Amino acid sequence: MTADTGGTAAFAPHDHSRCAASILAHAEEATAAAGARLTPVRRRTLEILLEEHRALGAYEVLERLAQEGFGNKPPVAYRALDFLVEQGLAHRIRRLNAFTACMHPGEAHAPAFLICSRCGVVAEAPAEPVRAALDAAAAQLGFEIERTNVEAVGLCPACREAA
Repeated sequence: MTADTGGTAAFAPHDHSRCAASILAHAEEATAAAGARLTPVRRRTLEILLEEHRALGAYEVLERLAQEGFGNKPPVAYRALDFLVEQGLAHRIRRLNAFTACMHPGEAHAPAFLICSRCGVVAEAPAEPVRAALDAAAAQLGFEIERTNVEAVGLCPACREAA
């Protein structure tokens, strides 16, 4: 995947429609390669997550899906979001109890999420060195990490400049 669709795009001016279209195309390829199906509700859920570089709660997603005729029961959104997370097409941002589209679908990676406390923009940044350090610390204790979720809260460049 090209750098212009990476997490840094969230904090920089860019052609967002091109960014979202590129990520959606990669997501479709990754889903097909895994033998999974991107159903209409799953695809629309991913499109909703791709509309902005911020995390959305399940009920925000459900509200949008319901407005478009996909149903108004919570399992509609939760099943679609769970599928996207399981397939590596979205990430759960635990601090916000929300979800964001993965900027590197189909790629093995260890992201860190940079969350702007003022505007809510979420950027996905590469964090392989952080993961390696955690793995090393865990190994010293005989612990094996199965998954991590690195989240940092601060101010994005635009909000820092405005402050």
